Amino acid sequence: MSISFQARLTYEALREEHINLLMDIELEAYPEPWTRGMFRDEIRNTRSYFFLARRSKQLIGYAGFWLILDEAHITSVTVSQDHRGLGYGREQMYHLNQLAQDAGAKTITLEVRESNLPARKMYESMGFMPVGRRKGYYSRSGEDAIIMEADIFTLDSEG
Repeated sequence: MSISFQARLTYEALREEHINLLMDIELEAYPEPWTRGMFRDEIRNTRSYFFLARRSKQLIGYAGFWLILDEAHITSVTVSQDHRGLGYGREQMYHLNQLAQDAGAKTITLEVRESNLPARKMYESMGFMPVGRRKGYYSRSGEDAIIMEADIFTLDSEG
């Protein structure tokens, strides 16, 4: 599949000094947020590709994946509350896809909260298909995670 899009965001690899910036977004976005230690683990993990997304100098969100053999496993795609619904999550997914493709990945997988219908709809529109379920994956709520998978796709950047 070939997809065209116009990049609006710039990306910067996650560093220790970014963690406090991310925490405000993380706490507003998730009922079971990551801890500072989990973000530090992303920095130390040699299989992790994790980036801040900015428009101009403003932090819009962040996203990352782990490269496991020829699979990119998405660990997070997060957009600040004030910037949701504007296509920034999709753009971050395109960025991760390109990095994964450059790193040799053939497929992309992720888990998404069963109740997160906007995210599921976005992933499905990008070619992700549900391939499984993790029962009780989210410990606080006991909610299931839907496992989704897609082949790496080709992007044609315009602009």
